[in-house]
Amino acid sequence: MVDLGKYADTVLSAYAVSLLMLVALVVLSIRRGRKVRAEMEMIEERGRKHG
Repeated sequence: MVDLGKYADTVLSAYAVSLLMLVALVVLSIRRGRKVRAEMEMIEERGRKHG
């Protein structure tokens, strides 16, 4: 590992926060995608019944 000196805590915590934010963004995007897909399928099914 590279020696970060006195800034090691700051740099590593910034990396940790960035990684957590990226993971949260991916999880939220997947959840939103599933919700939208379910809504679209419901709309399509309703269209077939009334079509």
